[in-house]
Formats: sequence, structure tokens, C-alpha cells
Amino acid sequence: MGRLRVLSGAEVCKILEQHGFVAVRQRGSHRIMQLQTEGSTVTVPVPLHDALRRGTLQSIIRQSGLAKSLFEAE
Repeated sequence: MGRLRVLSGAEVCKILEQHGFVAVRQRGSHRIMQLQTEGSTVTVPVPLHDALRRGTLQSIIRQSGLAKSLFEAE
């Protein structure tokens, strides 16, 4: 298990988009990303900051349901 990389909000949005998420709206510095699946919708707010804090990134990973390895350093 590697350590989480220091990522910007835009980089996190790019990773989410590569896995099916779509930006549905933005208000101020927060972009709302959604993934439509049969019978449910996964919604993840992403702050567009230069560097996301570790806890914020962990929360985004948990909410998205994606593998933590996508956000870790090689």
C-alpha cells in the first residue's frame, strides 16, 4: 500500500472522469461529480483547491467507491 499523492481538485476530477463520473454543476470552488448506475446515483463534491488535504482526499475516495490505489504514488 502506497501513500496518497498530493493532488489538486482538478486532478481528482480528471481521475473521477476517467472512471465514469460526470461534472454536473459547480458553485464557487466546489465541483459536483456524479456517477449514474442502475437504480442509484453516486454524488461526490470536489473542492477545486491547489492541494487537497489528506482527509478530504480520503473522503472523496470513500464516497466515490473507487480503489485507493488510483490516488496513490507509484
